[in-house]
Amino acid sequence: MSSAERLIANNKKAYHDFFILEKFEAGVVLCGTEVKSLRAGHCSIKEAYVRIENGEVFVFGMHINPYEKGNIFNKDPLRPKKLLMHKKEINKLIGQIGEQGVTIVPLKVYFKGSLVKMEIGLAKGKKLYDKRRDIAKKDQRREAQREFKINNLR
Repeated sequence: MSSAERLIANNKKAYHDFFILEKFEAGVVLCGTEVKSLRAGHCSIKEAYVRIENGEVFVFGMHINPYEKGNIFNKDPLRPKKLLMHKKEINKLIGQIGEQGVTIVPLKVYFKGSLVKMEIGLAKGKKLYDKRRDIAKKDQRREAQREFKINNLR
C-alpha cells in the first residue's frame, strides 16, 4: 500500500476462511455523509459479501455507521453499495464464479487520494483441515520468532 492510501477497514476473516485466487480494485458509490463517516473510520466489512446482478457489482452487508452530524441526509447503514469496475473485469469475474466453490469477498476498504476504494478477492473456500494447517504454520512461525528473540537477548 502506498503512502497515499489510508486503510479504513480490513477483513482478516476472509483470509482465514478462503484461498484468495485473485484481487481486484473497485470504486465504491457513496453519499456525502457516508464518506464523512468513513473518514472517521466507522466501517465494518466482516459480514459483507459481493454479488453481481444484471452486469453490475454490488456489495451487501457492508456497515457504515450513520454520520453523527448528518441528520436527514444519513442513509441506511446496511444498504447495498454499487462497486465501479471495468466491464472486462466484471465479465472475467462472471466467468470465474461459474466454477464450483468460487465466490467474491471484500478484503479491505481504503482511501486512495480522496476516493474510497475496495479491494475484492476471487476466493475459493477452505476446508477445515486447510484452516488447521494454516493455524499450525502460524504457531510454528510465532514459536520460531520467540526462540530467536530469546537466543539473541542472551
